[in-house]
Amino acid sequence: MGNGIAHVFAQFGNQVNLIDVKQESLDKAIITITKNLDRQVSKGTLTEEAKQKTLANISTHTDLASALKDRELVVEAATENVDLKLKIFSQLDEFAPEGCILATNTSSISITKIASATKRPGSVIGMHFMNPVPVMKLIEIIRGYSTTDDVTNEVVQLSKALDKVPVAVNDYPGFVANKILIPMINEAIWTLYQGTAGVEEIDTIMKLGMAHPMGPLRLADFIGLDTCLSILKVLHDGYGQPKYAPCPLLVNMVMAGKLGDKKGEGFYNYADPKNPVVAKSFLK
Repeated sequence: MGNGIAHVFAQFGNQVNLIDVKQESLDKAIITITKNLDRQVSKGTLTEEAKQKTLANISTHTDLASALKDRELVVEAATENVDLKLKIFSQLDEFAPEGCILATNTSSISITKIASATKRPGSVIGMHFMNPVPVMKLIEIIRGYSTTDDVTNEVVQLSKALDKVPVAVNDYPGFVANKILIPMINEAIWTLYQGTAGVEEIDTIMKLGMAHPMGPLRLADFIGLDTCLSILKVLHDGYGQPKYAPCPLLVNMVMAGKLGDKKGEGFYNYADPKNPVVAKSFLK
Protein backbone atom coordinates (compact mmCIF):
# COMPACT_ATOMS: atom_id res chain seq x y z
CA MET A 1 0.00 0.00 0.00
CA GLY A 2 2.83 2.40 0.83
CA ASN A 3 4.37 1.79 -2.60
CA GLY A 4 1.08 2.58 -4.33
CA ILE A 5 0.41 5.70 -2.27
CA ALA A 6 3.90 7.07 -2.97
CA HIS A 7 3.45 6.21 -6.67
CA VAL A 8 0.18 8.15 -6.98
CA PHE A 9 1.31 11.24 -5.08
CA ALA A 10 4.53 11.40 -7.12
CA GLN A 11 2.72 10.85 -10.42
CA PHE A 12 0.59 13.92 -9.73
CA GLY A 13 3.60 16.17 -9.16
CA ASN A 14 4.15 15.91 -5.41
CA GLN A 15 7.59 15.57 -3.86
CA VAL A 16 7.42 12.34 -1.83
CA ASN A 17 9.69 11.11 0.94
CA LEU A 18 9.21 7.34 1.18
CA ILE A 19 10.19 6.16 4.66
CA ASP A 20 10.94 2.69 6.02
CA VAL A 21 13.14 1.26 8.75
CA LYS A 22 15.14 -0.81 6.22
CA GLN A 23 16.86 0.47 3.08
CA GLU A 24 16.34 -2.97 1.55
CA SER A 25 12.57 -2.50 1.77
CA LEU A 26 12.87 0.93 0.17
CA ASP A 27 14.95 -0.45 -2.70
CA LYS A 28 12.29 -3.12 -3.30
CA ALA A 29 9.63 -0.41 -3.20
CA ILE A 30 11.30 1.59 -5.97
CA ILE A 31 11.60 -1.58 -8.07
CA THR A 32 7.88 -2.27 -7.57
CA ILE A 33 6.88 1.31 -8.38
CA THR A 34 9.06 1.24 -11.52
CA LYS A 35 7.42 -2.00 -12.70
CA ASN A 36 3.95 -0.54 -12.14
CA LEU A 37 4.89 2.62 -14.03
CA ASP A 38 6.28 0.49 -16.87
CA ARG A 39 2.91 -1.29 -17.00
CA GLN A 40 1.17 2.08 -17.37
CA VAL A 41 3.57 3.07 -20.16
CA SER A 42 2.99 -0.22 -22.00
CA LYS A 43 -0.77 0.33 -21.81
CA GLY A 44 -0.43 3.86 -23.16
CA THR A 45 -1.85 5.54 -20.05
CA LEU A 46 1.47 7.18 -19.15
CA THR A 47 4.38 8.53 -21.21
CA GLU A 48 8.00 7.57 -20.63
CA GLU A 49 8.71 11.20 -19.73
CA ALA A 50 5.94 11.18 -17.09
CA LYS A 51 7.33 7.92 -15.70
CA GLN A 52 10.78 9.46 -15.25
CA LYS A 53 9.30 12.58 -13.62
CA THR A 54 7.32 10.38 -11.22
CA LEU A 55 10.43 8.47 -10.14
CA ALA A 56 12.37 11.72 -9.76
CA ASN A 57 9.69 12.95 -7.34
CA ILE A 58 10.40 10.08 -4.91
CA SER A 59 13.31 9.97 -2.47
CA THR A 60 13.87 7.22 0.10
CA HIS A 61 14.70 7.68 3.79
CA THR A 62 15.35 5.58 6.86
CA ASP A 63 15.71 8.53 9.25
CA LEU A 64 12.26 9.69 10.32
CA ALA A 65 13.27 13.05 11.78
CA SER A 66 15.09 14.33 8.70
CA ALA A 67 12.47 12.96 6.31
CA LEU A 68 9.61 14.79 8.08
CA LYS A 69 11.18 18.16 8.79
CA ASP A 70 9.53 20.05 5.89
CA ARG A 71 6.48 17.91 5.13
CA GLU A 72 2.91 19.16 4.79
CA LEU A 73 1.25 15.74 4.89
CA VAL A 74 2.24 12.30 6.20
CA VAL A 75 0.35 9.16 5.14
CA GLU A 76 1.17 6.20 7.38
CA ALA A 77 0.75 2.76 5.81
CA ALA A 78 2.17 0.33 8.36
CA THR A 79 0.75 -3.07 9.30
CA GLU A 80 -2.82 -3.08 10.66
CA ASN A 81 -1.69 -3.25 14.29
CA VAL A 82 -3.03 -0.71 16.76
CA ASP A 83 -0.01 -0.69 19.09
CA LEU A 84 2.37 -0.17 16.16
CA LYS A 85 0.26 2.67 14.79
CA LEU A 86 0.08 4.39 18.18
CA LYS A 87 3.88 4.20 18.43
CA ILE A 88 4.34 5.57 14.93
CA PHE A 89 1.93 8.46 15.46
CA SER A 90 3.67 9.44 18.67
CA GLN A 91 6.88 9.67 16.64
CA LEU A 92 5.20 11.52 13.78
CA ASP A 93 3.83 14.04 16.25
CA GLU A 94 7.31 14.58 17.64
CA PHE A 95 9.10 15.09 14.33
CA ALA A 96 6.52 16.51 11.89
CA PRO A 97 6.35 20.31 11.68
CA GLU A 98 3.48 22.30 13.13
CA GLY A 99 0.61 22.36 10.67
CA CYS A 100 1.53 19.05 9.08
CA ILE A 101 -1.49 16.79 8.60
CA LEU A 102 -1.05 13.25 9.93
CA ALA A 103 -3.09 10.75 7.92
CA THR A 104 -3.38 7.00 8.36
CA ASN A 105 -4.22 4.40 5.73
CA THR A 106 -5.77 2.16 8.38
CA SER A 107 -8.65 0.09 7.08
CA SER A 108 -10.43 -0.40 10.40
CA ILE A 109 -8.70 1.09 13.47
CA SER A 110 -10.26 4.11 15.20
CA ILE A 111 -8.88 7.43 13.97
CA THR A 112 -9.80 8.94 17.34
CA LYS A 113 -7.69 6.32 19.12
CA ILE A 114 -4.74 6.88 16.79
CA ALA A 115 -5.06 10.65 17.27
CA SER A 116 -4.87 10.18 21.05
CA ALA A 117 -1.17 9.34 20.64
CA THR A 118 -0.53 12.89 19.43
CA LYS A 119 -0.82 16.46 20.70
CA ARG A 120 -2.56 17.48 17.47
CA PRO A 121 -5.75 15.35 17.27
CA GLY A 122 -7.40 18.00 15.10
CA SER A 123 -4.82 17.31 12.39
CA VAL A 124 -5.21 13.50 12.38
CA ILE A 125 -7.43 11.93 9.71
CA GLY A 126 -7.97 8.64 7.89
CA MET A 127 -7.10 8.28 4.20
CA HIS A 128 -8.03 4.68 3.40
CA PHE A 129 -6.78 4.01 -0.12
CA MET A 130 -7.99 0.95 -1.99
CA ASN A 131 -5.58 -1.66 -3.39
CA PRO A 132 -4.07 -1.43 -5.98
CA VAL A 133 -3.74 2.28 -5.28
CA PRO A 134 -2.76 3.45 -8.80
CA VAL A 135 -5.88 1.77 -10.24
CA MET A 136 -8.65 2.13 -7.65
CA LYS A 137 -10.47 5.47 -7.56
CA LEU A 138 -11.90 5.44 -4.03
CA ILE A 139 -10.34 7.01 -0.96
CA GLU A 140 -12.38 6.50 2.21
CA ILE A 141 -11.90 9.69 4.25
CA ILE A 142 -12.43 9.09 7.97
CA ARG A 143 -12.85 12.02 10.30
CA GLY A 144 -11.89 11.39 13.92
CA TYR A 145 -13.74 12.90 16.86
CA SER A 146 -11.44 15.95 16.92
CA THR A 147 -10.49 16.26 13.24
CA THR A 148 -11.13 19.85 12.14
CA ASP A 149 -13.24 20.97 9.20
CA ASP A 150 -10.21 22.63 7.60
CA VAL A 151 -8.16 19.43 7.71
CA THR A 152 -11.05 17.37 6.34
CA ASN A 153 -11.67 19.81 3.49
CA GLU A 154 -7.97 19.99 2.64
CA VAL A 155 -7.63 16.21 2.46
CA VAL A 156 -10.79 15.91 0.35
CA GLN A 157 -9.45 18.48 -2.14
CA LEU A 158 -6.03 16.84 -2.20
CA SER A 159 -7.65 13.47 -2.93
CA LYS A 160 -9.48 14.98 -5.90
CA ALA A 161 -6.18 16.41 -7.14
CA LEU A 162 -4.89 12.81 -7.25
CA ASP A 163 -7.78 11.98 -9.62
CA LYS A 164 -9.44 9.99 -6.84
CA VAL A 165 -12.99 10.00 -5.50
CA PRO A 166 -12.99 10.86 -1.78
CA VAL A 167 -15.96 9.67 0.28
CA ALA A 168 -16.25 10.92 3.86
CA VAL A 169 -17.45 8.50 6.56
CA ASN A 170 -17.68 8.47 10.34
CA ASP A 171 -15.14 6.95 12.74
CA TYR A 172 -16.58 3.61 13.79
CA PRO A 173 -14.84 0.19 13.63
CA GLY A 174 -14.28 -0.89 10.03
CA PHE A 175 -15.73 2.40 8.74
CA VAL A 176 -17.90 1.44 5.69
CA ALA A 177 -15.75 -0.52 3.23
CA ASN A 178 -14.45 -3.15 5.60
CA LYS A 179 -17.48 -3.22 7.90
CA ILE A 180 -19.32 -4.67 4.91
CA LEU A 181 -16.55 -6.44 2.97
CA ILE A 182 -14.67 -8.35 5.66
CA PRO A 183 -17.75 -10.03 7.24
CA MET A 184 -18.67 -11.16 3.70
CA ILE A 185 -15.21 -12.69 3.28
CA ASN A 186 -15.52 -14.28 6.72
CA GLU A 187 -18.88 -15.77 5.72
CA ALA A 188 -17.29 -17.21 2.57
CA ILE A 189 -14.62 -18.84 4.76
CA TRP A 190 -17.34 -20.23 7.05
CA THR A 191 -19.08 -21.64 3.96
CA LEU A 192 -15.87 -23.45 2.99
CA TYR A 193 -15.20 -24.54 6.60
CA GLN A 194 -18.68 -26.05 6.96
CA GLY A 195 -18.32 -28.00 3.71
CA THR A 196 -21.09 -26.29 1.79
CA ALA A 197 -18.85 -25.80 -1.25
CA GLY A 198 -15.21 -25.71 -2.35
CA VAL A 199 -12.93 -22.72 -2.99
CA GLU A 200 -13.58 -22.45 -6.75
CA GLU A 201 -17.30 -23.05 -6.36
CA ILE A 202 -17.68 -20.25 -3.80
CA ASP A 203 -15.64 -17.79 -5.85
CA THR A 204 -17.35 -18.69 -9.12
CA ILE A 205 -20.83 -18.23 -7.64
CA MET A 206 -19.95 -14.79 -6.29
CA LYS A 207 -18.27 -13.71 -9.55
CA LEU A 208 -20.94 -14.94 -11.95
CA GLY A 209 -23.99 -14.62 -9.70
CA MET A 210 -23.19 -11.35 -7.91
CA ALA A 211 -20.98 -9.72 -10.59
CA HIS A 212 -18.00 -9.47 -8.24
CA PRO A 213 -14.76 -8.98 -10.21
CA MET A 214 -12.94 -11.31 -7.81
CA GLY A 215 -14.29 -14.09 -5.61
CA PRO A 216 -14.21 -13.51 -1.83
CA LEU A 217 -11.61 -16.21 -1.11
CA ARG A 218 -9.31 -14.99 -3.88
CA LEU A 219 -9.84 -11.46 -2.57
CA ALA A 220 -8.95 -12.58 0.96
CA ASP A 221 -5.63 -13.91 -0.37
CA PHE A 222 -5.04 -10.62 -2.19
CA ILE A 223 -5.75 -8.54 0.92
CA GLY A 224 -3.75 -10.89 3.17
CA LEU A 225 -5.39 -13.34 5.54
CA ASP A 226 -3.59 -11.79 8.50
CA THR A 227 -5.03 -8.39 7.58
CA CYS A 228 -8.53 -9.89 7.25
CA LEU A 229 -8.15 -11.46 10.70
CA SER A 230 -6.92 -8.20 12.23
CA ILE A 231 -9.90 -6.30 10.84
CA LEU A 232 -12.34 -8.93 12.11
CA LYS A 233 -10.82 -8.63 15.58
CA VAL A 234 -11.30 -4.85 15.46
CA LEU A 235 -14.94 -5.32 14.42
CA HIS A 236 -15.56 -8.01 17.04
CA ASP A 237 -13.96 -5.97 19.82
CA GLY A 238 -15.58 -2.72 18.70
CA TYR A 239 -19.16 -3.92 18.29
CA GLY A 240 -19.17 -6.95 20.59
CA GLN A 241 -21.42 -8.90 18.23
CA PRO A 242 -20.87 -12.62 17.49
CA LYS A 243 -21.45 -12.10 13.75
CA TYR A 244 -17.95 -10.60 13.55
CA ALA A 245 -16.22 -13.60 15.19
CA PRO A 246 -13.44 -14.91 12.88
CA CYS A 247 -13.95 -18.35 11.37
CA PRO A 248 -11.63 -20.93 13.04
CA LEU A 249 -10.28 -21.88 9.60
CA LEU A 250 -9.05 -18.30 9.06
CA VAL A 251 -7.42 -18.27 12.50
CA ASN A 252 -5.64 -21.57 11.82
CA MET A 253 -4.43 -20.48 8.38
CA VAL A 254 -2.91 -17.31 9.79
CA MET A 255 -1.19 -19.27 12.58
CA ALA A 256 0.17 -21.64 9.92
CA GLY A 257 1.58 -18.74 7.90
CA LYS A 258 -0.74 -19.32 4.94
CA LEU A 259 -1.40 -15.61 4.40
CA GLY A 260 -2.25 -15.48 0.69
CA ASP A 261 -0.43 -13.80 -2.21
CA LYS A 262 2.41 -12.35 -0.15
CA LYS A 263 3.43 -15.76 1.24
CA GLY A 264 2.71 -17.79 -1.90
CA GLU A 265 -0.24 -19.71 -0.51
CA GLY A 266 -3.60 -19.13 1.08
CA PHE A 267 -6.81 -20.49 -0.35
CA TYR A 268 -4.89 -20.61 -3.62
CA ASN A 269 -1.30 -21.53 -4.44
CA TYR A 270 0.74 -18.83 -6.20
CA ALA A 271 3.72 -20.83 -7.47
CA ASP A 272 2.70 -19.33 -10.82
CA PRO A 273 1.42 -15.87 -9.79
CA LYS A 274 -0.32 -15.36 -13.14
CA ASN A 275 -2.18 -18.65 -12.85
CA PRO A 276 -3.06 -19.37 -9.20
CA VAL A 277 -4.65 -22.75 -8.48
CA VAL A 278 -6.63 -23.96 -5.47
CA ALA A 279 -4.24 -24.98 -2.69
CA LYS A 280 -3.94 -28.75 -2.36
CA SER A 281 -5.29 -28.67 1.19
CA PHE A 282 -8.67 -27.53 -0.21
CA LEU A 283 -8.91 -30.00 -3.09
CA LYS A 284 -11.38 -32.85 -2.61
